[in-house]
Amino acid sequence: MTSIAAVSSYLPDTVPLASLQEQVGLSDVQLRRYQRFYGLADVCRDEGGTETDLLLRAAAKLTELRGQEQRVKYVLQARTMPSPLPYPLTSVGPLREELGLGHAAGFVVSHHACASGLLAVDMAGMLLAADDDPDALALVLAGEKACTYRTQSIPDVTVMGEGAVAMLVSGEDAGPNRMLGYAARTHARFHSDFILGGDAAKDFQAQYLPGLCEVIVTALDEAGCGLDELALVLPHNVNRLSWMGVCKQLGIPMEKVFLDLVGAAGHCFCADPFLNLQHAQELGRLRPGDRYLMTSVGLGATFSAMVFEH
Repeated sequence: MTSIAAVSSYLPDTVPLASLQEQVGLSDVQLRRYQRFYGLADVCRDEGGTETDLLLRAAAKLTELRGQEQRVKYVLQARTMPSPLPYPLTSVGPLREELGLGHAAGFVVSHHACASGLLAVDMAGMLLAADDDPDALALVLAGEKACTYRTQSIPDVTVMGEGAVAMLVSGEDAGPNRMLGYAARTHARFHSDFILGGDAAKDFQAQYLPGLCEVIVTALDEAGCGLDELALVLPHNVNRLSWMGVCKQLGIPMEKVFLDLVGAAGHCFCADPFLNLQHAQELGRLRPGDRYLMTSVGLGATFSAMVFEH
């Protein structure tokens, strides 16, 4: 069974959303809407750091990795977008060497855009299940730079942050965060462009609520878990308003959705659900036996949900 054995995160210093208004291309009306209705206030940005720096800073806090390096057989980097550099210049190579994991197989997962983080955890579990070594581990990393105009925001939806996470994934049944169910569905008609416009954007907005609700229900069914059994929802941090619709549709109390980082970090590509996991654990929001839900939506368009037991 796939389990997140340990998770650590790195959140750079934040800047006020208003200071990014011109850079992101927000009108005054859009800025007020983002702040008042979307709950976006600050965005974490590491102006001096590279993508590799972000991921190394997250991994440096993963104390459970120290002394366990030889157990790590696989290193998976989850990315929203394909790497801008050719192999072997991608972040995976330097990361493996810096972390003492040169012996491990490493690759990038970007097939599901911002939902690739959940896909990477599922893939890590499948790799470990097929491995002959029962003690084998996988390291999953997520976090990217918002370094171009088109990657700094999703128009009329959110602004991108530069938080990063590192996770150890194990194949043991008795891990601290055991995966019980996973569902993903790709609506390929939205694949044509990373940033949708015109009628395609309207169609995606119409599909968003039913698409997300569908995979949530499917993941819960696979886990044998009811909505009322969920202690917490760890979402993708696009904005608060989108979650009001989901909660109303499914009957989930808004207080069960962990939205603390929406206004303090922005939407950190594939890292959001795992950033929320690390911070929810720190705050004592999860108790032994609690079942919780992770979600993510990737443009292109993939809707994903994953159920865990803490």
